[in-house]
Amino acid sequence: MPPLTAFKRFDVRPLIARGEEPLARIRARVAQLASNEGLLLVAPFLPAPLIELLGGEGFRCRFEPGQGGDWIVYFWREE
Repeated sequence: MPPLTAFKRFDVRPLIARGEEPLARIRARVAQLASNEGLLLVAPFLPAPLIELLGGEGFRCRFEPGQGGDWIVYFWREE
């Protein structure tokens, strides 16, 4: 896993609270990652379908519970 400083943070909670689907924005951010970077996603639930989707595209994942029922999910590619 890359160092935490190499992760770009994206908090999807406001999008979801407004009823917006964040998948397109997540995919756009993933597409912009350099080879040594990862995505730190903050979500109000564990995004199991996203974990499976990006896992199928070669991304590794680690997740941990955040505060108030939120989840912190790290995505990165192994070199």
